[in-house]
Amino acid sequence: MVNNILYQVVHAFWYLISLLPFRVIYLLSDGMYVLVYHIARYRRGVVRRNLVSSFPEKSHDEIMEIDLSTLESMVAMPHSPGSVKTVREVGKIKVDQVAIGSCTNSSLRDLKLVAKALKGRTVHPGLHATISPGSRQVVEHLVAGGEFLDLVRAGVRIMENACGPCIGMGCAPSSGAVSVRTFNRNFKGRSGTADADVYLASPEVAVATAINGYLTDPRELGDFPEIDMPDQFFVNDNMIIKPLPPQEAAEVEIIRGPNIAPLPVFPPLENTLSGKALIKVEDNITTDHIMPAGAKILPLRSNIPEISKYVFEAVDSQFYHTAKECGGGFIIGGENYGQGSSREHAALAPKYLGVKAVIVKSFARIHLANLINFGIVPLTFVHPEDYDRIDKLDMLEIEIGDLKGNCTLYNRTKGIIIELTHTLSPLDAEILKAGGKLPWIKKTMEERKQ
Repeated sequence: MVNNILYQVVHAFWYLISLLPFRVIYLLSDGMYVLVYHIARYRRGVVRRNLVSSFPEKSHDEIMEIDLSTLESMVAMPHSPGSVKTVREVGKIKVDQVAIGSCTNSSLRDLKLVAKALKGRTVHPGLHATISPGSRQVVEHLVAGGEFLDLVRAGVRIMENACGPCIGMGCAPSSGAVSVRTFNRNFKGRSGTADADVYLASPEVAVATAINGYLTDPRELGDFPEIDMPDQFFVNDNMIIKPLPPQEAAEVEIIRGPNIAPLPVFPPLENTLSGKALIKVEDNITTDHIMPAGAKILPLRSNIPEISKYVFEAVDSQFYHTAKECGGGFIIGGENYGQGSSREHAALAPKYLGVKAVIVKSFARIHLANLINFGIVPLTFVHPEDYDRIDKLDMLEIEIGDLKGNCTLYNRTKGIIIELTHTLSPLDAEILKAGGKLPWIKKTMEERKQ
């Protein structure tokens, strides 16, 4: 009965509304919108005032006021991205090389700015400058806009769209040289030259330096030119090979040359891991320390047996032989283990050598994920001082169980017990126990078929 009356009332209301002129309906709806907006705004104000009155000390988290006129150009000093100073503090040091681009600071906007700054100019005669565009599309836009010609005429060497100089593959600085690069890593020796000093900078600092021949605050060049970005960007996928249908893909034969080996198959992890401490390293070990890049290693491509011979080469030239003789084991490390480039081979190659777990004070985030993906257990000391209770070649045994809680390490050589922990999710634990991401995927797909 009540529902029927309500229906009739609503129906009558809408019938009356329909009799009104459209302009009147429009004004009514507009008025309702304004009314609802102000009601909602009033309610938000009430809630905000109630919160402030209830928690006066928590009315805001933080107020930051930045005077943009006081900001200065900065550079990262050799040999760490975290060692930062202003260009003014460093001073006008002579620079031998400028490298712009790669995966960082290589966008169309970045390179348009560089081209505009170099238009009608030539790079300093005592300096070598290179640019690695971020993509083929960036190159197409530079060609279409005429900036590519400006770069070439300025004396800049145009590199391919790849890592290149960032990992020491081409354009390595001269011995003892100073190189200013717009990359994101400047660890010692990464440029391909062990004794070079590599500074990290913005494209603005880099191009100003390329013009003057010394480390330069770009404000010395005056106002930078305005950059006109296209309304639409080129989308060119004509060189992308699209996946075949599943039936055709199944019939494709994989042909490997003599330098390419298939990915090793890793078995599931046991509940107890045992072996020797193969190496003990300090804080801030980078993926360059673990698995170097450069001209010696990259030509090996995916030949894991050959690549593994270079694991920890710069830290311990005998690591490969130690790992082989011991049949695998453990890596002991300090804080921030695995910082730097993601570099999957920094996890894959140690896994091939039989590394079962890495035990450190703390991990760099990306490397931690890669260790999980390749079936190496990432563990941390509950008490960081326990790092000092393990030495190289100590015989260790670790009870990992199902990796749902803390683990126990038995140092059989010293007769002591050390408590370990981890930040693994249930899924991480499942992946590790399966032997890594690929074995876990295969296992999961087989289970679904059943």
